[in-house]
Amino acid sequence: MKITLERTPEQVELIKAMASKNRDVAYEAQTALAEFIGPVLAEVVNTAPTVSNMFTSLQFNSDESPSIPLDLYHDITDEDYIQVWSQSVAGGLPTNQVAPSQSELKFTTYTLDSALSFDKRYASRSRLDVVSKTFTRMAQEILLKQEKTSASMIMTALAKASTNSSTDAENHVIRSAQAGRFLLSDLNKLFTKAKRINTSWTGGTPAERRGRGITDILVSPEIVEEIRGLAYNPINTQGSKTDIAGTDSMRDAIFNSAGIPEFYGVSIQEYNEMGVDQAWNKVFNSAADGITYDDHYSVETAKTTFTQGSEQILVGVDLSRESMIRAVATDSESGDEFSLVSDDQFVTRQSKIGYYGSLEEGRMIIDDRVLLGLIV
Repeated sequence: MKITLERTPEQVELIKAMASKNRDVAYEAQTALAEFIGPVLAEVVNTAPTVSNMFTSLQFNSDESPSIPLDLYHDITDEDYIQVWSQSVAGGLPTNQVAPSQSELKFTTYTLDSALSFDKRYASRSRLDVVSKTFTRMAQEILLKQEKTSASMIMTALAKASTNSSTDAENHVIRSAQAGRFLLSDLNKLFTKAKRINTSWTGGTPAERRGRGITDILVSPEIVEEIRGLAYNPINTQGSKTDIAGTDSMRDAIFNSAGIPEFYGVSIQEYNEMGVDQAWNKVFNSAADGITYDDHYSVETAKTTFTQGSEQILVGVDLSRESMIRAVATDSESGDEFSLVSDDQFVTRQSKIGYYGSLEEGRMIIDDRVLLGLIV
């Protein structure tokens, strides 16, 4: 991610004016730049390929008390009560609220902000690179806070998610067929798990199957390595003592596309924060404290807790349904999501120019059946 100011005569003069000894001229120039850059920062934050942008944006006026009519987001034949996950503060522990599907859901928003400054001499010398990097860092800080908030929300909801079937509660997390390996059969089992979770209100076959139930999977670099390895490793999981390789066409496709953007029709999203002993693995471990999941080979009678030092979580998400919502406030005057203003805390003798940026948002998962997990 990079924000660049083009070196045009107009922008050079604007940057120089920010360092003017005339306070009125300097403040006017700083304000003009803020009005120009604010929408750009909002667009950068909203289009970055991050886990936070897996949430569907829902705008509301900053002066309003935001709410969501749940019945518009659920099938009329769904169960009377649903589980809604939300946070009251940025990075806080997500809480589970059981609410009737016909109710109006009020939710809490929080503010994500960042403040940066640079020396006036950079402006007087028309150092557009310094100004550009300042705003790039501001966008990075906002994205980092959004990432942590979103990961905490997703991992907590996934760890505790369970859906009642006709016989027993269906945990949304299962284990791979073989410890430490990710195979075709594991993704196949996730498809089946999605079918079992997404039933009708009577626990039977729904009128609409909603596809496979998984559109994207969030994985670590090690899992992508396992997928690449299917080009030359055996793929069978049971029965035969002889190793069975994938078909020639499948292995050729994997071998020729090292990036693996898609596998089995599911989009692959690779994150360094996922994997054994990595940041999001630890978040899942904290949320799954004391919860037991089916052991390898799906032996229902054998269940064990998650071990972050030797196991990792893979997250399956169904983005075809609007269940992961990011409500963001817009300014009543400008309509912008990101508020960027000139920071007025600096006095003349400090010779600094500062900017303060913030946005108000609230995230929630109004149906945790869009999340599935695989422990490898």
